[in-house]
Amino acid sequence: MEYSNPELPEHINVSKQHPLKDLFVLGLGFIVCIIFAVTGLSLIAERLAVYIPFSLEQELTSKFIEPTVSNIEVESYLQALADELITHMDIPDSMSITVHYVDDDMANAFATLGGHIFIYRGLLALLPHENSLAMVISHEIAHIQHRHPIMAMGRAVIIGLLFASLSGLSANLIIDDVINSTGMITMLSFNRGQERQSDKTALHAIAAYYGHVSGAADLFHVLLNIKNRHTVSTPQFLSTHPLSKERIDKLTQYTADNGWQADQAVQQLPDFIGKL
Repeated sequence: MEYSNPELPEHINVSKQHPLKDLFVLGLGFIVCIIFAVTGLSLIAERLAVYIPFSLEQELTSKFIEPTVSNIEVESYLQALADELITHMDIPDSMSITVHYVDDDMANAFATLGGHIFIYRGLLALLPHENSLAMVISHEIAHIQHRHPIMAMGRAVIIGLLFASLSGLSANLIIDDVINSTGMITMLSFNRGQERQSDKTALHAIAAYYGHVSGAADLFHVLLNIKNRHTVSTPQFLSTHPLSKERIDKLTQYTADNGWQADQAVQQLPDFIGKL
């Protein structure tokens, strides 16, 4: 039998699909797995964060928050009002609340780790009366009461640890970066459910303190009007406390559901607040 070397058809060993398709599929699958892992770990972190001792929060923030007083009269007034509101809230004895006044024209207020609340001069300038200020303070206290700041930090730390393990970076460097970040300490982000929970807790405190909730939602009306005008100087408060008419409507409905009065006289702010 004579051997012959047949001529093979062209492209017989060439796959009909692009050679990078399998790589793309594997890469996409890896990304999806990472997304699910980050989401799952974030949810776990939120649930476990509430078991972290409050004393640890205080220890963490003691390294980054220096006790400076820019106006002792204003800060003493804000702290005294917070202390009064706390007596009407379910705050554990081990949890302390410290209010800081920031002499800056930024319209903002926020709660952060370790029971610290910061209120800016720019936001005080927008407040029509003390009742609206009490709503701001009690809302921020409620975030701390429900451990929302440590929940938010828990998400960031877990995600940081995950990326550290994937990138080969030091986990300590990742965590230090998260904790040292100004955005983490001063601009923690709370979800809508946490905002609603804090709104309800704050309204209960306002009702118990004043005997009614008149003026509690007035600040939200002021901010919503500014937002709707699309001004350049939209208050920073809106970036950390997303506001909508629906949120105001829920406050109104919650007031009605509890039978609270909302048409009583409000308490005016001290003169030294108006002169800031």
